Amino acid sequence: MATPVGNGAPGAVVPAGARPPAAPSRPGAAVPRPGGAPANRLPSALTPSGVKARLARATRTAPGRLRLAGAVLAVLTAAFGGLTAWQLETRAQAAERVVSYSQPLSQAAADIHRSLADADTTAATGFLLAGAEPKTVRDRYEQDLSTAARLVAEAAARTTASSPAQGSLARLNQQLPVYAGLVESARADNRQGFPLGGAYLRYASDQMRTVLLPAAAELTAAENQELADDYAEAKAAPWGAYLLAVVTIGALVWVQVVLYRRTNRVFNVGLLGATAAVLAGTLWLGVTSAATGAALKDSDRDGATPLRALNTARVDVLTARLAENLHYVARGSTAQYAELWTKTTEHLSKSVPKGTPEDARSGSLPEAFRLAPPVARVTVADAAQQYDTWHDRHDDARKLEIDNADYQGALDETVTAEQAKAPNTADASFNATDQQLAKAAGIEQQEFHKAADGTDGDLRTAAVSLAVLGLVAAAAALRGLGRRLAEYR
Repeated sequence: MATPVGNGAPGAVVPAGARPPAAPSRPGAAVPRPGGAPANRLPSALTPSGVKARLARATRTAPGRLRLAGAVLAVLTAAFGGLTAWQLETRAQAAERVVSYSQPLSQAAADIHRSLADADTTAATGFLLAGAEPKTVRDRYEQDLSTAARLVAEAAARTTASSPAQGSLARLNQQLPVYAGLVESARADNRQGFPLGGAYLRYASDQMRTVLLPAAAELTAAENQELADDYAEAKAAPWGAYLLAVVTIGALVWVQVVLYRRTNRVFNVGLLGATAAVLAGTLWLGVTSAATGAALKDSDRDGATPLRALNTARVDVLTARLAENLHYVARGSTAQYAELWTKTTEHLSKSVPKGTPEDARSGSLPEAFRLAPPVARVTVADAAQQYDTWHDRHDDARKLEIDNADYQGALDETVTAEQAKAPNTADASFNATDQQLAKAAGIEQQEFHKAADGTDGDLRTAAVSLAVLGLVAAAAALRGLGRRLAEYR
């Protein structure tokens, strides 16, 4: 027997055992899934197919196409300004590091190396003069150690904990006091006439050449590599910005051509303004990139690169002088230092017939001459002439020692405390060589700053200006297409 069940329709009857019909769903209600859970679906307008459909409907009408073109042009012009500003700012930061961080640290590392080598050389000179050691020699030694210690501390303060230079700086900081203590022991024994003083000095010099100077060379190599990396980043061409500029200008021209064909209006002031802004930005980008790139290249060619070559030659000069002095400290008991002199001078400037032009020679000193900028080349050439004189005086002293067995005469030809004889010694020629090289280094450092200073500021100015031009171009494009849209209302 059927049982009447109310289902919203008067008099409706449902057979026994049958399931009542579901109530009609409300508009917007979730459709139940099997098991009773409602389905969570994105609105159809937000799905890829929905977006595609809406775009298709929008582009069927002229106003829709204009709105889409405006959005695309606004995105392209704003992106051009943003990308260009970012790339120029990245280059500006690298250029700033070159001027205020990488190159100063690179030169400081070279100065640490040179100061340590000069301290070792000067200590040997003072030892040979013993009680007659002039105050200037002692002051030079102390100044070298003070300079090295100060530069090590400054480099450590400016170097990050992850830098490969940290290990070298730590060794220098630890071993420099040890070396100074050994030299003081050598001086004290030498003043009292104890032969042990010579052994102390040779041991101190061995520590310098096997521990301190290699650490300084590692530090120099690490800082030079960091400088090269910053140079590469600072001089990199902003290809992404150039490519986006071409795409943006192409889009602007294409939209204007389409408008001209459909409206017979030759010019659209807004789009012309946007095109002019992007063209001006591209031109500014090209000029700034070329100018700063050329300036950085000049700073490397006339400053950083010649300085590296000159620093190598200066260390070779100091090493040769150290070998010359230690040979007399050892009093002929070993051929080690004579061999070091020969090896170092061959690396400094290979033996060639007298009168051979400097640029036709090979070695670190001729290389420094070839790389020197024109304003420093004469100074490096003077240093090379002084080196030739020093080499000749060294050979004369060695002849006295070997041929005549005159150790004291050879020593006096090399270094002396007598004012009348001092200008004609090998020591005087060495000092003249070192002074000319130091003068050339100062000139090349000035050339670096003259070329590189201000490049980061030029790049930042261009970055800000191009960001503004991108926004102006976006606003102009929207304004120009907005005028066309207004005609459809």
